[in-house]
Amino acid sequence: QVQLVESGGGSVQAGGSLRLSCAASRHTHNVFAMGWFRQIPSKGRERVAVIDTAGTTRYVESVQGRFTLSRNKANNTLDLQMSSLKSEDTAIYYCAADRSWSRLWELTTPTYWGQGTQVTVSS
Repeated sequence: QVQLVESGGGSVQAGGSLRLSCAASRHTHNVFAMGWFRQIPSKGRERVAVIDTAGTTRYVESVQGRFTLSRNKANNTLDLQMSSLKSEDTAIYYCAADRSWSRLWELTTPTYWGQGTQVTVSS
């Protein structure tokens, strides 16, 4: 098992940047694939970016080139650097983890979730 706690959300104007961080309760980098999802009001939860145990990252097309995902092995954290933010990025962002890459990226049904952090981008 692993517990996940997100931090770093907030409000920013369009074009600005925010950095989200997810702290894991245990060693994760060669055990769990991890990633960020987001939920927009009235819509389902969608994947944003995922990193596997080898360090390979994948991004949803809408954030490609604007968001950067990184894993800090020493601190057991997963960071999402978000730049050139748009109003449509406004959502609750969730950190997630699973031993299976497939469940995280393809099925989008990871086993472990954080509690979420709000990101609001104003135009």
